[in-house]
Amino acid sequence: MISLSTGAFYERSATQIGSLRSRAESLQKQIGTGERLERSSDDPVAAARLRMLDREERVTAVDTRNADQAENNMRFTDEALGQIATMISRARELALHAANATTSDDQRASIATELDGLRESLLGLANGRNASGHSLFGGQAVGNAYDIDPVTGAATYAGTPTLDLVEIGEGQTIQPGMTGQEVFAFSDAGGAPTDLFAQLASLSTALRTGGAGAADAARDALTTLDTGFDKVTTAQTVLGSRMAWLEIMSERRVDNVERITEERSVMGGADPAVTMTRLQEMMTVLEASQASFVRLANLNLFSMLR
Repeated sequence: MISLSTGAFYERSATQIGSLRSRAESLQKQIGTGERLERSSDDPVAAARLRMLDREERVTAVDTRNADQAENNMRFTDEALGQIATMISRARELALHAANATTSDDQRASIATELDGLRESLLGLANGRNASGHSLFGGQAVGNAYDIDPVTGAATYAGTPTLDLVEIGEGQTIQPGMTGQEVFAFSDAGGAPTDLFAQLASLSTALRTGGAGAADAARDALTTLDTGFDKVTTAQTVLGSRMAWLEIMSERRVDNVERITEERSVMGGADPAVTMTRLQEMMTVLEASQASFVRLANLNLFSMLR
């Protein structure tokens, strides 16, 4: 009977001390990691909410990457549109000079040469790439936005008519750029579809022909170039509004990340002061239990007889 009672005492004491030590270690871990929950069973409701917050954070990270890529693409596009507008303005100045009756055929031929250079530069911008190597104005096309005929020099749009939308958070999407048709294509005075490259090539050819027809072609080109310029400035306005919206959404994502961080701290974070106090209390209880166990374990019949 005495052996059984002693064995039960040792077993019960060891279990109690082991439990206290385990709880103390858990509190020390909470202090080290700053997290209150070690497993879902510690607080099922809080654990479920933390899993939802983790999912929100992953989705936000994806939206942020999409937004960063869209912003990068739109900045490249905006810079290109600014250069395009400058070149069209220069082409209009040249057309105005060519339309002057006092301009000679040799001067018009020189103007045609400069117009050819502007057209080539515009095609270079139209086939420009963003930081990822994707065509700025080709839509979803893999290659260049415009194919150039090696014989005639004619430029043909080879991109797609639309650009895929990207998710930027909260169910919102944005078109991360412009297509070539949105920038360079328009209708001429007769309502026929054309583009800036075809009009510049036509004007250059007419100026090299010389005579009264060259001046008339230059005067007609003024209206066409104004239309092309308006198309580019409209694209700049649209792109600017998208960039402004993207900035607003970026600010909202930052606010959302801060909310997630704060809520995670509330739901699963361990308060350092409270946890430290609990640890000190637990260590006090553990030390007292160990001291009591040692004293009781040393008691025997001879100690009682003394």
